[in-house]
Amino acid sequence: MKSIRKNLLVALLGAMAVVMLLGGWATYSAARNEAGTLFDYHLQQIALSLRDQTFQGSAEALASDESLEFVIRVWDRNGLTVYYSRPHQTLPELTRLGYSTSETREGEWRVFATQYHGLTIAVAQPMRVRNQLAADAAWSTLKPFFVLLPALGLLIWGLVGRGLRPLAQLARSVKARTPDSLDPLQPAEVPEEVQPLVFSLNDLLARLKAALDAQRAFVADAAHELRTPLTALQLQLQLVERATSVEERTAALGELRNGLQRTTHAVQQLLTLARHEPGATEYRLTTVNLSELIRRSVVEHQRLAEVRQIDLGVTEADPAAVVSGDVDALRILLANLVGNALRYTPGGGHVDVSCCIRDGRACLEVADSGPGIPAAERERVFDRFYRRGGEAHGESMARARPGSGLGLSIVRTIADRHAAQVSLADSDSGGLLVRVKFPRTENASG
Repeated sequence: MKSIRKNLLVALLGAMAVVMLLGGWATYSAARNEAGTLFDYHLQQIALSLRDQTFQGSAEALASDESLEFVIRVWDRNGLTVYYSRPHQTLPELTRLGYSTSETREGEWRVFATQYHGLTIAVAQPMRVRNQLAADAAWSTLKPFFVLLPALGLLIWGLVGRGLRPLAQLARSVKARTPDSLDPLQPAEVPEEVQPLVFSLNDLLARLKAALDAQRAFVADAAHELRTPLTALQLQLQLVERATSVEERTAALGELRNGLQRTTHAVQQLLTLARHEPGATEYRLTTVNLSELIRRSVVEHQRLAEVRQIDLGVTEADPAAVVSGDVDALRILLANLVGNALRYTPGGGHVDVSCCIRDGRACLEVADSGPGIPAAERERVFDRFYRRGGEAHGESMARARPGSGLGLSIVRTIADRHAAQVSLADSDSGGLLVRVKFPRTENASG
């Protein structure tokens, strides 16, 4: 596991080491330049001071500092050596007067040469003397920092730990909470740099609280909605047991069968809604052709439409109506729309399914000739377990074709996960028109 504290320690110490190395190099370069200027001046002064003096004593005195390693050599007009302060060292061959830098097998030399009364005087010094002096100056500058580096590391470790203390306190505060404690954290209690994290956590807690509240409400509603059909099943079972004739038993068994079908449908709808809640399952997005989808759905529902004497068909199937989505989820969405339309459309009516392109967006539409839904109720019908009263459809229809109150909730849940919009309107025949408008895609837009 990565540690912010260790990463900061390594980063800060590494940055300081780089700065010190750069500072050392700058110190070395500056000291080398200054030493070069100073020693060049010394070379010149030594050479000039020998013009009016005897070489033996003066030269030996000038070159007596062994640490500076000055070497003096004097030639006459014929090129013969008049004086050589250190014959065991090999000076480079003199190529020109003034300053020059030459290379020998003993290393690099800095030379100053001048002429006086037929004599050539050369004073030389190894470059390593200057380099060593510059290195010593740089090391003298950096040595205290390297000596104090461990103590500096401990100091940084402590300061970083102190700076991260609010994070540890925040972690302890969150850990101490009970599972049902989803109250927001107090951003004022943490430093400014940590506040974005607190805001994000609060947003997560708010969404989690909303999800848990919705789940509790869903479970409570489901328990309430299932209690009634289960009670009805028990009563119908008692009627079967009490039947005294074949006709009564047959009628009671028919009611029991219908009750089981309704309860089974409600449970299936509950499971479908739970599977398509955000975060429950991950959709496998593919390219879905809506024209193929509606044709398949019409074929699947054709038998039910014939039984109820409803004209079910496709009125428009634009092949350009292509969307990106989960084909199984979209099939369930369409099945709920067609199933609802068939459930509430009276015999002799019609249900039209179509797909088209509107304003560059693929649309899926299901229109029926049923009683429709008043504008005041069109938003409420998307609520879970909401069923319209008998005044809309007539009491007999409400009893004959009851629903679970989850169909349109499933439709909106699946549509939301596809970033699609669901709208309700009056159909041309006075019934209900449900339109699902998908996001604009390259294929749909042309």
